Amino acid sequence: MRYLMLHCIDESVVDWNDDGSSVDPQEDRAVEAWDAEMKERGILVGGGFLRPTSDATTVKVRDGRVLVADGPFAETKEQIAGYAILECANLDDAIEVSARHPTAQIGTFELRPYWE
Repeated sequence: MRYLMLHCIDESVVDWNDDGSSVDPQEDRAVEAWDAEMKERGILVGGGFLRPTSDATTVKVRDGRVLVADGPFAETKEQIAGYAILECANLDDAIEVSARHPTAQIGTFELRPYWE
């Protein structure tokens, strides 16, 4: 079964360089190690890292009018920082895999199954 793993992180607790890498190289190595292991196991089948919410644009259509606003849609501390697409046997496996991700210690992951 395929799952979308949304990375939700409070942007005030992380320190990123302009290229999206962590200021702490050890954090980058930990994430790269997780990525490499999950790719090797055939679990990580896609994903991406998102720019900060300050670069976000929200688009919606109401009564035929396109409304565009700066910033994210949700007004919360934690914002979506990235995502991974996981191929796991079941939800228990997806929970185990996401709990091993280094940023699980500072953020939250939302696991959402794909429609089959």
